[in-house]
Amino acid sequence: MRPRIFVTQPIAQSAVDAMRAVADVEVHPDATAPIAKATLIEGVKRADLLFCLMHDKVDADVIAANPNLKGIAAMAIHPQDIDVGAMAARGIPLTVIPPMVSEATADMAMALILCCARRVLEGDRLLRSGIYPGGQSNHLAGLGVTGKTVGLIGGGGRIGKLVAKRCRGFDMRVLYSTPRRKPEAEEREWGLVHASIDDLLRESDIVSVHSPLRDDTRHSLGAREFALMKKTAYFINTSRGPIVDEAALVRALQTGTIAGAGLDVFEHEPRVPTELLAMSNVVLTPHLGSAVVDLRTEMAHIVAENAIALVRGTTPPNLFDFAGPVT
Repeated sequence: MRPRIFVTQPIAQSAVDAMRAVADVEVHPDATAPIAKATLIEGVKRADLLFCLMHDKVDADVIAANPNLKGIAAMAIHPQDIDVGAMAARGIPLTVIPPMVSEATADMAMALILCCARRVLEGDRLLRSGIYPGGQSNHLAGLGVTGKTVGLIGGGGRIGKLVAKRCRGFDMRVLYSTPRRKPEAEEREWGLVHASIDDLLRESDIVSVHSPLRDDTRHSLGAREFALMKKTAYFINTSRGPIVDEAALVRALQTGTIAGAGLDVFEHEPRVPTELLAMSNVVLTPHLGSAVVDLRTEMAHIVAENAIALVRGTTPPNLFDFAGPVT
């Protein structure tokens, strides 16, 4: 019998075709929502290898569903939603993808900055409702970003630097806060000004999050931090939802502690608080950071290449090191 691969959501057809040269491939057809746990378990039972996406929750129950599971090929840079301990205990190999979403995620952060500051979605909704305030009405007057100060939390990494590069095109002053300050030459190259987290929050017109999710960053932004921000400031998150105390963010928005927010990630994905859904000053997108056709196709082919190697019994190009940190 040919090996069987189960894919949790539709991916680039060319990547599916590549895997079908060496295995039977079943693709769960619904691209509108993450696969349900029961459906995922049934798919794993029928497969020798699982091809999963970043948002899939592959817990111990899923892994235990098939005693003969030969491997998991994940479309994730960091397998934070995979029970790597359960995999390691059974000696099941795991593959990931290299850091390759930086440019696309930086684009998404900039898109949210502009949408929030210039109230783009509010204008779209108003116009669709039949209201046209006029070309010089103050009804939707927003924040001009040119010359303003943007604060990048965790801004010394790949994505933060690329956001800084984009902000320089708007003549923005770019503050960044990281546990370790970058060398002065690196700061000059990227136009970064180091600041403490408190000073960054106080001085920024826009605060954008780019920290990795770790134990020490989980809920690192909460009521205290929002209270330090300007009432006219906007909060942007394209990193990871659990870095933010979402309940505290909701309260800050409800009370006018900050002006608004642009969020591509959420604390309990795919669930989004109903309070955020009701707010006109919040732009919400369903984790679109890497949602670029060419990039997603490239990602799918990398995962397919890893899966093909697992099927053939050769060393995959992106084999996960269980002894290393999951960050």
